[in-house]
Amino acid sequence: MISNLNRRNALKQAAAVASLVWSSSTSAHADTFDPGIGDATDALLALSDRKISATELVEHAFARIGKFNEKINAFVTLLEEAAMARAKQADAASSKGEKWGPLHGLPILVKDLYETAGIKTTCGATEMSAYIPTTNATAVERLLKAGAIIIGKTNVPKFGADFQSFNSVAGTTNNPWNLERTSGGSTGGGAAALAAGIGFLELGSDMGGSIRTPSHFCGVYGLKPTVGIVPSNGHIPPLPGQVDFLPDLAVCGPLARSARDLKLELEIVAEPTNTDSKAYSYQLPKPRHDRLGDYKIGFVLDDPFCSVSTESKTVLADAIAKLQDAGCQLTEGWPKGVDPSESFGIYSQLLAAKMSSSSTDAERKALANLPQDHIDFSFAKNWESGLSFSHRDWLAHDSKRIAQRNLWKKYFQEFDLFLMPTACVTAFPHDHNPNQLDRVLKTSVGDKPYSDMLAWVHFSSLSGNPAVVAPVGQASDDLPVGLQIMGPYLEDATPIHFAELMGPVTGMFKAPPGFDL
Repeated sequence: MISNLNRRNALKQAAAVASLVWSSSTSAHADTFDPGIGDATDALLALSDRKISATELVEHAFARIGKFNEKINAFVTLLEEAAMARAKQADAASSKGEKWGPLHGLPILVKDLYETAGIKTTCGATEMSAYIPTTNATAVERLLKAGAIIIGKTNVPKFGADFQSFNSVAGTTNNPWNLERTSGGSTGGGAAALAAGIGFLELGSDMGGSIRTPSHFCGVYGLKPTVGIVPSNGHIPPLPGQVDFLPDLAVCGPLARSARDLKLELEIVAEPTNTDSKAYSYQLPKPRHDRLGDYKIGFVLDDPFCSVSTESKTVLADAIAKLQDAGCQLTEGWPKGVDPSESFGIYSQLLAAKMSSSSTDAERKALANLPQDHIDFSFAKNWESGLSFSHRDWLAHDSKRIAQRNLWKKYFQEFDLFLMPTACVTAFPHDHNPNQLDRVLKTSVGDKPYSDMLAWVHFSSLSGNPAVVAPVGQASDDLPVGLQIMGPYLEDATPIHFAELMGPVTGMFKAPPGFDL
C-alpha cells in the first residue's frame, strides 16, 4: 500500500512533468499515435511527419463510424465521398510541400446547428430537414481554411433546446458509456462521437451547458469560451434570414479528447468578423502560471441550491484531494457576494427572455406550459416571468448580470480559477417527455427538477467567463464525471492550461469500454 507521503511525491512528480506540456507540444508522440483515441495535436504531428496520410486518417474515421455509429447514432449527415476527395487533395498538397493551415488534413466534426455550404443543416427540425445553406458559418469557414476535413454533421436536439440529443429527423444519440443513457445536449452527437474515437475536434455551442454537459456525460473535454470571442454568424438559432443577436448568453466553442486541443481550435475560430477586424484583433492571453502548484484556486463541490449526487461528489472530492497533494493552493467557499440561488434566478429569467425573443405567441405559450405540480416552483416562476419580459425588465436584469460579472471579476483578482461540478448527476436515462419541465432527475440524493441541469453551468453563462470541463474519473455507476473549471474573463488559456496540467494528476480522457479498439 502506498503511503500518503509517497502518494504526494508521485502526484508532485506528475505535476512537474505536466508543467512541461504547454510549452513543448512538439514532444507529442507521433510515433505512438493511435488514430482511434489519440488527440488532434498528435494526429497533426503524425500527418506532418508522414507517419499517416490524410486519406488514411479519413478512412480510419469512417471505419470506426461503420463499426460504432449504429450503437451511438451520433450523426445526422455523413460526408464520406467529399471527405475522401478533400483528404486526397490534402495529401497531394503535402507531397508538394504545401500546407493549407494548422489543421491540414485533420478530420473534424461540426454540430448540426452550423450552416455548411452545400451540406444539409437540419438543426434537428423536420421543417429544416431539406435545408442546404449556400455559405458556411464563420467558425466553420475558419476551420476549413485552416485545412480541416469535415467528416460529418453531429446530432442535436431540435434547435439545440434540450439536455439530450434526440429529434424526429435523425433519432436519438446514445452515450458510448451506457447506451441506455443520454450523451447530453445540445452538442451530444459530437461528444458521443469523440468519446467513441470518431473525429478529432468538434465545433459546438453553449448557452446553458450545451458544450459542458455532453463533455461531462461522455468523458471528453469542452470549453465554453468567454462570451463574444468566437463569432456566431451562421449558427442556428437565429433562423436563416433573421437578424443575428449580439453576444449575450450563447457562445461557440470546441470539444476534444485533450485540453491542449481546445486551445488549438480556439485560436483558429476566435477572431473578430471581417467587419470588426478593421478596428481590432484577437490574441489569446497567456495562462497565468506555468506550474500546477502556482495556481490559487477556489472551489465548491456541493450546495443546497442544487445538491450533487453522492457518486459524482465522491469523484470530484478525490480530484480535489489529488490537486491538494500535488501542491495546489485550494480554498473552499463561494466568492464574497455570490449567492448561487439569486444568481440562478437572474440567469433563468434572462434565458427565458432570450429563448422567447423570436418566438410566436403560440410558441411562447407552449414554453410557459408548466405542470401544476412542478417539482421546482421557483424556477418555473422565474421562467414564466422571463418569457414576458419588457425591455425595461430586461435592462433591470441585465444590470444584475453585470453586477454578478463584477463579483467574479473581483474574485479573479485574488484567485486564478474556481472549480465546481458540471452537473448534479452523471448521464441520466433517456427521457423524451415532450414537456421538459415535467421531467424529473432520479438521483441518489432524491428527485430533482430537470431544470437543475442548468444550475452548475449557469455561473459562467451569466457572467460571460470561460469554463472548461475536464474528465476526472468514473462514478460508482461507471459513468464519467467532469470537473468544471471557471476562469477569468477573456483569459481562456488559464482554465485550458490548468486542465492540461492536472490531467496526469486527476486523470485524462479514457475510451469507453468496447470503444478502445
